[in-house]
Amino acid sequence: MAEGGDFKCIPVIDMQEFEGVEQYRKLREASEEWGCFRIVNHNIPVGLMTEMKKVVRDLLDLPMEIKRRNTDVIAGSGYMAPSDKNPLYEALGLYDLGSPQALRDFCSQLGASPHQREILEMYAQAIHDLALDLGRKLAKSMGLFSDLFKDWPCQFRINKYNFTPETVGSSGVQIHTDSGFLTILQDDENVGGLEVMDKSGAFVSVHPWPGTLVVNLGDLAKVWSNGRFCNLKHRVQCQEASIRVSIASFLLGPKEAAVEVPPELVDAEHPLLYVPVTYEDYRKLRIATKLQAGEALELMRAQT
Repeated sequence: MAEGGDFKCIPVIDMQEFEGVEQYRKLREASEEWGCFRIVNHNIPVGLMTEMKKVVRDLLDLPMEIKRRNTDVIAGSGYMAPSDKNPLYEALGLYDLGSPQALRDFCSQLGASPHQREILEMYAQAIHDLALDLGRKLAKSMGLFSDLFKDWPCQFRINKYNFTPETVGSSGVQIHTDSGFLTILQDDENVGGLEVMDKSGAFVSVHPWPGTLVVNLGDLAKVWSNGRFCNLKHRVQCQEASIRVSIASFLLGPKEAAVEVPPELVDAEHPLLYVPVTYEDYRKLRIATKLQAGEALELMRAQT
């Protein structure tokens, strides 16, 4: 199933078609060939997605002094102001949307109304459940039956791109991979800009499609799958003078344990590629080396 039109597009996965083996084959193929896919029929109500986007826009429009109250437990999980590197971009966030206390703290920092809190809680529960379901389905696509992901934190980030006429053609966020296992993106319904790199090195535009979600795999998915899954390189480009808002949820990795290759994925044709690594150690490695597009994985190579 394609997104439509004559342009090249990312795979589409229907979440209601996993009764047989065919959809798992499609999921594995999308993960290996692209490292991303769009999901439809994902059981998150469109009405909740719409209400969540309204809440997000209101929070991002708060005065700077209020947004700066959004601090969190690791660097990059709270408020991110526009910077020299990404001058058009700002974000709010928290480390683990699966933690009720963390979500309450996030709401309190920003003075969220009772209605906003309710929407945030409903969305957090729905997206966290979806992230775990996707993790299980990805494991099953590899022939593994695992609830490995159930205790993993799911980082939450709401993004705003302040595009102006002068910035058309420039970068909103530079080329990077995500450091964790997988990301679920509720993109802007009207304003495009997300571009993903295919295996040839060409960038492919991911066009707005309301009601759907985009999933991409990160560096730790490549580690866990012993190099089979693609860690997606992607960026955001300014295509028009407009405000662009998106919601990203990142299934990171275990809080303390290491991500390691399951023994079932190592054999004579697929020797062990990566040593075990915790999410926190890998996150710090990326920061220390300033390698943001998957290059840090080369430092995690197993000795042969």
